[in-house]
Amino acid sequence: MSNIDPVHAAEYAAAAKKRYFTVNRGPEIFESMDLAPSPKGREVLEAMIDFMDEFVYPAEPVYAQQLAANARDRPHDLPQIVEDLKVEARKRGLWNLFLPDVSGLSNLDYAYVAEVTGRSPYLAPDAINSNAPSSGNMEILHLFGTEEQKWQWLEPLLDGTMRSGFAMTEPAVASSDARQIATSIVRDGDEYVINGRKWWTSGAGDPRCKILVLMGRIAPDAAPHQQQSFILVPVDTPGVTVHRSLPLFGYYDQQGHGEISFEDVRVPVSNLIGEEGSGFALAQARLGPGRIHHAMRCVGMAERGLDMMVRRSMEREPFGKPLSEQGVVRDWIAEARMDIEMTRLLVTKAAWMIDRVGARRAATEIAAIKVVAPRTARRVLDRAIQAHGGLGVTEDVPLARMWASARILGIADGPDEVHLRSVARVELKKYR
Repeated sequence: MSNIDPVHAAEYAAAAKKRYFTVNRGPEIFESMDLAPSPKGREVLEAMIDFMDEFVYPAEPVYAQQLAANARDRPHDLPQIVEDLKVEARKRGLWNLFLPDVSGLSNLDYAYVAEVTGRSPYLAPDAINSNAPSSGNMEILHLFGTEEQKWQWLEPLLDGTMRSGFAMTEPAVASSDARQIATSIVRDGDEYVINGRKWWTSGAGDPRCKILVLMGRIAPDAAPHQQQSFILVPVDTPGVTVHRSLPLFGYYDQQGHGEISFEDVRVPVSNLIGEEGSGFALAQARLGPGRIHHAMRCVGMAERGLDMMVRRSMEREPFGKPLSEQGVVRDWIAEARMDIEMTRLLVTKAAWMIDRVGARRAATEIAAIKVVAPRTARRVLDRAIQAHGGLGVTEDVPLARMWASARILGIADGPDEVHLRSVARVELKKYR
């Protein structure tokens, strides 16, 4: 029985209703929620599925062979097969789909495309020029870059003739709290002087990487969230040294994750993106849609894992019957399907909210999908690996490498705990 005094029951119910519609949403937001892609989005999605079936999946073994051939002397060179796929993708209009002002797609439309590319995460995003970190850097330049910055850097990035890196994380501080980032940006006349050390600089190993988007402290005496700025640093600037590319669970990504030092690096004042101290605001603009992309690619990886798990379990017959007849394996399959469906609904809801009310009011959903989607991918892929036995941990199938990618997403772009903290803070605020 309820322990609420009947006299206060109506008051309690009203408070509960107020909590439900408080903080970052209202009932009007949900009146016309439609999570289906638009007609154009559906057309692009169907074209993407055809492209995957006809070109991307058949290219996977070729990609692996070419990457292995480059491993000793040129480990970060882009295999030629990806350049071939890029030509075909452009013919089909599957190019820069992540950028709404260029593609005409909404964030919700692109979410479904990102899921499909997640089924082959090392080829498909690159093939359509929609791979991080360059996609996020292009979003920043598109939204906040000057005309000169767009001409010099954005245009070749959109054309796919150049790549970029994102330099935010540092080895000497707890970068999960971006206020601690210590790399300094000091103005000296018409130049900024940069000193510091970064690592996990995605994209820095690729020889096509010509520009870094770096976050550093430019106003140390300002309010905590107004101390940082983004600035463009050409890789060939004197004082920039790429020391190594870091592995992910022993895997080296083609584009690399660099550890880089910056010693008295001088760049023109015109290389600053936005205003001094605007780094946090720009970071949020970059990370909102980007988290949709990552999350839906995780859904795609999970779908690929489930597909492989089902096929494998129907083929193998230990102890006189197929694995698919074993109760524990059927539980894995059922749990995977349910996890995937729930995750897809949450991510598409977040994408719909960004389109409808903006990333700021979708902050809770954006934080939640950053945690939920990689978790789902890891859980499904782990069971798919188990169903494959020894084969599952080899390079003969993509499961182990995809699991490693999903695992790093529990840390990259902020560890899960930071996003859980954000969700809890909003939930608690409803009761205060």
